[in-house]
Amino acid sequence: MAIANINDGSRYRGLILSIVAFLTLIGVLLAFTFYTSSILERNTTLVNLSNKTANNAQTIIKDLFDLQNSTGEHINSPHQVRVRERLETNTQDIDQLLKGMSNGSNYINSNGTTISVPQIKGEYEQNALETAQQEWDKLKPLIENYLEGADDILIDSSSELALANDQAKTSSLRMNDSLNELTDEVYAQSEAQANTIRLVQLLGVAAIFAYFLVFVFFFVRRLRETDAEALAARRETQEIMQTVNTGLFLLDKDLNIGQQHSRALNNIIGTDNLAGENFTSVLRGRISDKDLTTTKQFIEQLYNPRVKEKLVDSLNPLHKVRLHNVSGEQGSDSRFLDFKFSRVYNNKDIARILVNVNDVSDAVYLEQRLEKERSQNDMQIEMLTTILNVNPKVINEFIDNTKQHIEKINNILKNPGSSQYELEGKLKAIYRDMHSLKGEASALKLHSFTKIASEAEDKLHALQNQGTLSGNDFLPLAVHLDELLTLSNTIEALGERINQSSAAATPRAVEPQVVVEPDAAQPVAQVSENLSTHSTSDNTYSASDDTYSDEGMDIDLDDDSDDDYMPYYQEFAQDIATRQDKYVQLQSQTLSHVSVPERLKKPVKEISIQLLRNAIVHGVETPEARKSAGKSNVGTIELEMQNVGRDFVITIQDDGQGIDYDSIRRRLVEGSRYSKEEVATFSQAKLLKQLFASGFSTKEYADEDGGRGVGLDIIKSLIKEHDGSLNVNSELGKMTRFVIKLPKAS
Repeated sequence: MAIANINDGSRYRGLILSIVAFLTLIGVLLAFTFYTSSILERNTTLVNLSNKTANNAQTIIKDLFDLQNSTGEHINSPHQVRVRERLETNTQDIDQLLKGMSNGSNYINSNGTTISVPQIKGEYEQNALETAQQEWDKLKPLIENYLEGADDILIDSSSELALANDQAKTSSLRMNDSLNELTDEVYAQSEAQANTIRLVQLLGVAAIFAYFLVFVFFFVRRLRETDAEALAARRETQEIMQTVNTGLFLLDKDLNIGQQHSRALNNIIGTDNLAGENFTSVLRGRISDKDLTTTKQFIEQLYNPRVKEKLVDSLNPLHKVRLHNVSGEQGSDSRFLDFKFSRVYNNKDIARILVNVNDVSDAVYLEQRLEKERSQNDMQIEMLTTILNVNPKVINEFIDNTKQHIEKINNILKNPGSSQYELEGKLKAIYRDMHSLKGEASALKLHSFTKIASEAEDKLHALQNQGTLSGNDFLPLAVHLDELLTLSNTIEALGERINQSSAAATPRAVEPQVVVEPDAAQPVAQVSENLSTHSTSDNTYSASDDTYSDEGMDIDLDDDSDDDYMPYYQEFAQDIATRQDKYVQLQSQTLSHVSVPERLKKPVKEISIQLLRNAIVHGVETPEARKSAGKSNVGTIELEMQNVGRDFVITIQDDGQGIDYDSIRRRLVEGSRYSKEEVATFSQAKLLKQLFASGFSTKEYADEDGGRGVGLDIIKSLIKEHDGSLNVNSELGKMTRFVIKLPKAS
């Protein structure tokens, strides 16, 4: 945007030219005055020097006459010495003055002051000066002859004195006449020049005064006309500013609001008397400090001519920004405003920033409602897709488990907890149930569930790192529980509407092997090799006493088939591997026909989900790491479930990096739980026990699939709850195997 320059050039060009002409006239007059003043000064100097020369000549005659009348006086008497010195000085002065006026040289007076002698250039003046010089040339040698021996008592200088005296009587009179003629001529010239200067000054002053009157008459009238035009334009601008519904104002480089702005701006911003206020002061406390700092930097870039306006406009931090009301203001708590900034140019320079602000609260709220409805529609489509593609029995189990988890968390929240120990236990229990719920939702690709559960986990993780807990810290979790329950009811309602009679799933025949890769379009070779047996020691975890023992285990692979769980775990593994950018092959000989006891279906499912996620996230390496280790790019995971005597056994084994006990030690030190010296003495069994502690993880950063230190804690809790045992077998760089036994009878 450019500033309108209506008749600016024609309006001020005449004024400027008139002022220049006026100043030029004054300058010419002053220059002429300075020039004539210098001439007058020159003539005055010549008159003074000519008179001085004539006076010196008269003094010489008097001194010669005085010396001649003092013939009988001693030559070294004070009177004789003083008169001779004066005679010598006046002789030198006359000689310098005559040469100076003839050549224009400098003259040094008796005080040592140097005087610049103007050179005589007029013919009449030169003739008079030449006559004086001739007479002086006759007298000067005679005086010098006298002075040469006048101070020597042995020399008789009376004859030289008499000759000089006689010549002085003639020469001094002629010199005086010539110098008087010179003085009169110079004085006459000075008088004529002074008259000329007075006349020119009088005419110049009259011309300046007349010009000033013309200037005042014409240009004051012109200025009054332009002032009237400006007043009319200002009135039109004010009418526009009073009428428009948007906030309009100008910002200078210091971010000060201009004196004029639209009336609507006060209502939009919610503040009166905005004229002259600093823009950042108006916004301070209404937007975040980060947005305020970004706004200042943004406007600074707008004033940078090297930055393109369209480019910087895309970085506008005040686009649909929430503006909070400050205390004492009336109206709603906040509103959404949309600020648009445009450069205002004066010629090619950026003069101001024009700001256009609108209250877009209604539009933003409408967008939010539409976005919420769209999210709800997407969520229902997601749930509908899950219902249509997943065994109804699995869906029903998920709904039942979700309600159980929510009820359990709700009961935990109701228990106030009187000590810090009880509050920490309360936090861990909620964390485990929320993590289990998230795991089941993730396995069914219910991303809405997963997102809400992840947000709840973030708050739980913050509480875990908070240190001191209070009962009020758990209140925000109730919102997440309500959202999860609503989603669960929505799934249940959709399922009933689709198929009222579905109560059980029809098993689907699926190959027992699957390759899971991040990019489905990229083929990966099928790996069908059976897991080899690793000769390492087994650590068996007993849920009853939290101890480890070295025991072997025999497993019966013959079971009566019941349900096909293979597709469920295949899809779950595929989703995790895709998010983790890994290649995984899931193998099983039992998942397609295993019969899980009714009382163990829920814990078996939760344990299997956590173990499978743990194997992919923490066990199997990235393709690059596996290639460096000489392994196949595709990691192999074997998940088995069997009924073995009185126990139900879950076995999962991966060919990944194994358990890095040094990494566990390092994380314990980094978490400030133990010192470096303490962890150096820990056995593998004790380190493995730390791996199952709540909140401990070897993963650097938490994400949807791991890193919060809850998965293994859930497994430990479920094993304890069902009086089971856990056997962990690992070989660094080669494999990790978990074997879990759960009694089938309570």
